[in-house]
Amino acid sequence: MAFKRVSRTPAIASLLCAKPTSCARRSFFTLPDLSSLSPFPPSEPQTQTYHERKIFPYHAKQLYDVVSDVSSYPHFIPFCTGARILERSQQGDPQGSETMDAELTVGFLAFRESYVSKVTCTPFTSVEAVASSSTPLFKTLSTIWRFQPASPNSPHPTTGALPPPDQKATTDAMTGPTLVTLDLAFAFANPLHAAASAAFSGQVSKQMVKAFEERCLAVYGPGKQ
Repeated sequence: MAFKRVSRTPAIASLLCAKPTSCARRSFFTLPDLSSLSPFPPSEPQTQTYHERKIFPYHAKQLYDVVSDVSSYPHFIPFCTGARILERSQQGDPQGSETMDAELTVGFLAFRESYVSKVTCTPFTSVEAVASSSTPLFKTLSTIWRFQPASPNSPHPTTGALPPPDQKATTDAMTGPTLVTLDLAFAFANPLHAAASAAFSGQVSKQMVKAFEERCLAVYGPGKQ
């Protein structure tokens, strides 16, 4: 009995040589959403909050100028690889606050993503950034930097509550030292992103303060104690 040999080479070759049709090239590499393959029920990523305080030997205007310069974030903010101002507008309040929409790009581990953040800058007092609700990376992300006059004898790190700002903030903006506080809150939209970042997310706020300190040293020098 003769057996007829069936060649499968053309079929394999057609698969190897097929032109991609549905896989468009992306500018960012993103972790795939594999949550549907998990044997466990889906869970909402928890919002993580962090609070840091430190006395800096600079006056409030100097510190405010560093944080409000959003375009320079890639030079010192951890994991920030790009920053672009999309729109600016004045708030029209007595403090002269300015609001800007900024496109920020973050990169860590194996992925990079961009998102739009609304940044509100109140001169010499605070800089607040809140990520747009449409960002694919974060369910929530807010960063608030605050600057207040401090006594030279105050301890540098502390975890106590801040007193409310007073009307002397603008007057004292040209004198130092200054108490800087950072409040950070974030939750990833994808549980896999949250799991991937769990090993270092608790250190992000400390890294931000350290990077801010190094940036001030590079821009202004040691400062006055």
